[in-house]
Amino acid sequence: MAMLQGVEYYISKRMGKAIMDYKMLADGDKIGVAVSGGKDSLTLLRILNDRRQFVPIKYSLVAIHIDQGYPKSISAKLKKYFEKEGVEYQIVKVDALRKTKKKDINCFWCSWNRRKALFETSVRLKCAKVALGHHMDDIIETTLLNMFFQGEISSMNPNQVLFDGKITLIRPLAYVEEYMIKRFAKEEKIPHDTCICPNSVTSNRAKMGKIIQDLKKTCPDIKKNIYRSLKRIKSDYLL
Repeated sequence: MAMLQGVEYYISKRMGKAIMDYKMLADGDKIGVAVSGGKDSLTLLRILNDRRQFVPIKYSLVAIHIDQGYPKSISAKLKKYFEKEGVEYQIVKVDALRKTKKKDINCFWCSWNRRKALFETSVRLKCAKVALGHHMDDIIETTLLNMFFQGEISSMNPNQVLFDGKITLIRPLAYVEEYMIKRFAKEEKIPHDTCICPNSVTSNRAKMGKIIQDLKKTCPDIKKNIYRSLKRIKSDYLL
């Protein structure tokens, strides 16, 4: 991995370990990389693409961006970036926003419509694997969200088979903390955008992030401990 330097080296190293631990990739895989335009998905695309130069597993990539019709579309900016990086891409426009009342638009609605279009596009392009940019912080926050608001113990699986094997979701950034992605995006000047949804700052997920940051002051390993707990379940002590 000598060709990689700085924070990319560390992200790539952790990505490689997650890929191996969860058996995410196989030789000849065609991977659809879900690109929202944020720092996480663009970092995922960049490093997955860079790793193709030296990893023993051979795979191909196609960046998939779902344009949901928001006023500040970033499709043109992403198109320019994909072409600059030499990555195959598909930009898919969906019309759900125009047909939906403003009061009905929320995080679940946005995610459901985006995922639906993403899966349909992936099947059409014959991508057996779909890579999402969720990192360790996302997985931890989802765990707490499900405990606090759904009353269940569940989270994001780094390697999740869907639709009887038609699509497998993979999360290669599962071992990467968000602060490393922020640093990488800044150092590499990756032209990312922030979420334009007005609910993103006040969402329950944002609240979980604040809770974790507060707990980190007294327990520096809080993130790793929560993540490890998902693999160290003591069934004898469950109801």
